[in-house]
Amino acid sequence: MQRGRHVRGLAVLGALTLLAAACGGSSSSSTSKTTAASGAAPKSLAAAPGFDPVSGTIHLGVISPLTGPASIIGIPLTSGNEVYFDYVNSQGGIGGHYKVKLDEEDSQYTPQLAVQGYNTIKGGDVLIQQLLGTPETNAVLPLLKSDGLVAAPASLDSQWVREPNLIPIGGPYQIQMINASDYAINTLGLKGKTFCSLIQDDTYGQAGQQGIDYAGQSLGFSMKTTAKYSAGATDMTAQVQQLKSSGCEVVFLVDTPDITGQVFTKSVQLQFNPQWIGQSPSYVGALAASPLAPYMEAHYLVVGEGPQWGDTSVPGMSAMLNNINQFKPNQKPDGFFGFGYAQAEAVAQILTKAVQLGDLSRQGIMKAMTQVGTLTFQGLLGDYFYGTSAADRNPPRASSMFKVVPTVPTGLQALKTNFTTTLAQNYKIPAA
Repeated sequence: MQRGRHVRGLAVLGALTLLAAACGGSSSSSTSKTTAASGAAPKSLAAAPGFDPVSGTIHLGVISPLTGPASIIGIPLTSGNEVYFDYVNSQGGIGGHYKVKLDEEDSQYTPQLAVQGYNTIKGGDVLIQQLLGTPETNAVLPLLKSDGLVAAPASLDSQWVREPNLIPIGGPYQIQMINASDYAINTLGLKGKTFCSLIQDDTYGQAGQQGIDYAGQSLGFSMKTTAKYSAGATDMTAQVQQLKSSGCEVVFLVDTPDITGQVFTKSVQLQFNPQWIGQSPSYVGALAASPLAPYMEAHYLVVGEGPQWGDTSVPGMSAMLNNINQFKPNQKPDGFFGFGYAQAEAVAQILTKAVQLGDLSRQGIMKAMTQVGTLTFQGLLGDYFYGTSAADRNPPRASSMFKVVPTVPTGLQALKTNFTTTLAQNYKIPAA
């Protein structure tokens, strides 16, 4: 898929990994019944912002960090969007009739530029296919509500679940850290150790910390200290020293890959060797190819969702790999790519329902979200129940644990896949 006219200069990056979510379709020739090529389209649909029935084109917006440190997430994420819709378009488009085009804006992982990008493209898009970042989503959300537009957040905060103007997928960060905490206590046997955390000092970091604190109340641990940093930090010396001086033996890591690299580099220098347990966005495959690999193999686990990259026993993985081979054969194994692919699959299901209902207006899209039922991902993400309103939604409750093994695709090998805990099942998603 050719990127939209709004895309700015991109850098070519290395591989990432299967973490925040893996995803896919069933195969390039046999796709889930909920995908875009299914269902007969009405003879005619009315024009709407972002939809031209004459050309048969549906425009979707993308607001993602395409330059800067966070582009190591944003670029592969957007590539995942592109490959899935390349597949959709090859099958005739949404409902077999309407081709998709992405209009992309570079947020550079800042709320201000996310808002600027939104204002640039909002008039010409049916919906926002991807909006990366918890602070960025919070900044744009009031505008979405005012404009009657919906967006798919490329973050996993549980606060998105009840928002009618958002299209969340995947198990929330809180669920990840609840399941990871249980794994630390009941599988790794770390009860009685000194628990700490290192988090990004914003709503993203708070989401992970909420899960840790919730689990700790039942599992019998509490935080000795929580070190914090601001997004874009370039020196993590003080934070690592804080954790070491507190005697931390287990550290939950809620950050982004650029920070993880800094943290582990400083930890090696200071000979600080706790058990690190990273929330899904903390890892990038390039780390496993760096001199930090031995340290990570010994001290770092990652919690995410879904199976190991390349497990073709999962239909969705087989489909995604087939589509990569067909539409982007130079794409390296990459978990953020996978999440973007899954986002596109979810949006395609909603658009397909809107076409079936005969309405691609903004009101029609929101109606389709209340009638789509359950978003399915063929085994790489948990099914996401949408019900008849945002108040009914129930996200996946399963997580997977991975260890760093540089020789496997993405550098992550599954230790335990798609497991859930009583704590995660009982976690109540907050109201919007």
